[in-house]
Amino acid sequence: MLRPASVVPMIRRSSERDEGTNASPAWVRATAALLLLLAGCNASSRERSLSSRPAQTSPSSSSAAPSPTSTGIPAEGAATSLRLAPPPGGSFLVRGRYPIVPTRCRNAERPLLEGRFPGTLHIRRSDDGTLTLTVGLPFDRYLEGIAEVPPSWPKAALDAQAIAARSYALATTGWSGDEGDSLDQPICATTSCQVYRGIPVPPDPSHRRWVRAVRRTDGKVLLQDGAIATTVYFSTSNGRTYPNEEIFGSAPLPYLRSVTERDDGASPTSRWRVRVPFRDLTQILRAASLWPRGRAIADARPVGSALTVRGGGTTRSIDAGDLRNAVNTWAPCLHPDRYPPESPKGTLPLTIPSRWLRLSSTGGALVVTGRGWGHGVGMVQWGAYGKARRGLSASDILAYYYGGLRPQDHPEPGLIRVQVASGLKTLRILPSGPGAKIGSRPVGTGLVVISGGDRLEVSG
Repeated sequence: MLRPASVVPMIRRSSERDEGTNASPAWVRATAALLLLLAGCNASSRERSLSSRPAQTSPSSSSAAPSPTSTGIPAEGAATSLRLAPPPGGSFLVRGRYPIVPTRCRNAERPLLEGRFPGTLHIRRSDDGTLTLTVGLPFDRYLEGIAEVPPSWPKAALDAQAIAARSYALATTGWSGDEGDSLDQPICATTSCQVYRGIPVPPDPSHRRWVRAVRRTDGKVLLQDGAIATTVYFSTSNGRTYPNEEIFGSAPLPYLRSVTERDDGASPTSRWRVRVPFRDLTQILRAASLWPRGRAIADARPVGSALTVRGGGTTRSIDAGDLRNAVNTWAPCLHPDRYPPESPKGTLPLTIPSRWLRLSSTGGALVVTGRGWGHGVGMVQWGAYGKARRGLSASDILAYYYGGLRPQDHPEPGLIRVQVASGLKTLRILPSGPGAKIGSRPVGTGLVVISGGDRLEVSG
């Protein structure tokens, strides 16, 4: 989902060093740009349908008994999957690297995975030699690790977000069990589901406010005719929300109707303006194969829902959606010092944050003005922030966005599996204390390094 500060905070860009994460526009900018360039990720993945589901992953321990090394860690190549149990009451600090991929981007930095996870790690080697990391943990600890809004937000906004996140997780995984049962359907950890980052790295004292919101709302969900509501949400509106069938093409749901939004003006993306000089636009559209080489753009005019581009005897009509995708993908790649640009309230998360836009040209540049960020259905997170500031309760906030539905008690699973990352090359794992195990073998307190490739290799 699209949120004010909710892009995968556990994935970073770094050349040789790690940088701290926080709920600021700077890391939102860097991470959002990275996600657009990672394989399988683009702007459309952030505007998913209600019918979408996280990819199923079933990591399992190998039936072959791994042979021990002198450190008690299974020998390299002994299995295609591993299970690491954390120390009692502890966690794992995990750092992962992805394979190096050739790129045309300037100042390209290698993506890293970093997170601290209070659960059992399942690591599986795929046929292509890369690693998939899934974490199994108590459902409440999963909710505590969701990074959807800044924990500094008002209490009512945090409570509303916690209830929406709990409802969404249970609805999209098809939960229908009894209290404490295991939830077999995994959920992803990215904006394609809900952003999960685990325990903040580095530690963030304000995170305890979010943890309290999860605990205050324990067991509370939104129900429609006894079924858990699919409580989608997004960051910032264009002045209204939209019915689910209009955006997702799914069957109309009574709790996902259009409402007016007047409370999200504090969002950095409530109103935005982006200027792209024709010189930059020429390079961007060439990289996206939307403009021929050897021609410089001299003019750009909006015609209906498209942009007519002219230059060097060539004229092209480019759909506004294709234009937005091209600019969001290639502008920060080719000109990372200029895109995404600064706004009066901070750096934009994307160069062109939403499809609610207007095109014009002036002074040798394309000018894009618009409002909002996100798919447009359900709760507006910055709207919830504004309503909480006005004194509305979490129940009233949720009822406004979800057709009058108010929180009710409902059984929760005991455990959930979260697919944290896939396509990794290596993982470096550090237990928080003594008592961690790989399978049935103790690990100790030292670093464990797991590599993919032709076979699974473990050292420590």
